[in-house]
Amino acid sequence: MEFKTINVNGLDTFYREDGDPTKPTFLLLHGFPTASHLFRNLMPMLAQSFHVLAPDFIGFGQSAAPLHTDFDYTFDNLTNYVDGFLSALNVKQFYLYVFDYGAPIGFELAARHPERILGIVSQNGNIYQEGLGAKWADRQTYWQHPTAELRQQYQTAFKAATIKGQYLGGEQPGSVSPDGYTLDIHYTELPDYAERQSDLIFDYQNNVKNYPRFQQYLRDNQPELIAAWGKNDPSFVYQGAQAFLKDDANAEVHLLDGGHFVLESHWQTIGQLILDKWTVSN
Repeated sequence: MEFKTINVNGLDTFYREDGDPTKPTFLLLHGFPTASHLFRNLMPMLAQSFHVLAPDFIGFGQSAAPLHTDFDYTFDNLTNYVDGFLSALNVKQFYLYVFDYGAPIGFELAARHPERILGIVSQNGNIYQEGLGAKWADRQTYWQHPTAELRQQYQTAFKAATIKGQYLGGEQPGSVSPDGYTLDIHYTELPDYAERQSDLIFDYQNNVKNYPRFQQYLRDNQPELIAAWGKNDPSFVYQGAQAFLKDDANAEVHLLDGGHFVLESHWQTIGQLILDKWTVSN
């Protein structure tokens, strides 16, 4: 595996790369509050059969993180930078793995460029109202009536205990390494972190508005899709995985005994699902 940085639209994007560049590309898109280190275990497994790329979004991980007053922290803009990243590396087609925030970014890419998508893995990457857990009702109230007090209140999402709970919730004791959440907690301590992430929490309302568009992409294109879901996730509940079946005849659903970060405990299972489905054609 190699660790690289490339300039995209004037900002440095950090990424991890593994596998043979002559093989089909697999693009791995992380979520909140993590970065490309989420895929540290999965990447070597996929590299047997794919060229694997995992970028850090702008404002996350090791990528550039301009102040929220100087950069438009919206999901549409983050998508622009991932799109630019692919262009900079001359990636024409790719398989897509999306998790959490990576889902609206990845499905926006797919809606913009359906001809580029070879297949999709959605791991707790929601694009359905049915998949929104109970906390999202409160978020919708905030979106409709934003106040400085509520913006401050939602910064509890960046607390160390909250992040650790996201990783360990719904998992068997001892099944999740502390490596991932320890690094994520470190990133929350960097300058302006809470402000740029607060901008994204507020902008998430536009992802929900785009859900019908993403679903139309599925109906129109019928991509091969694996929904590999931590069934104990309280944030994006497992009904969001099952909902793929109503729009995509080529979708398959695997409910795994884990939580939001099920890749931490089930990376081998998810990796094998991917290899079993797509390596024959490679």
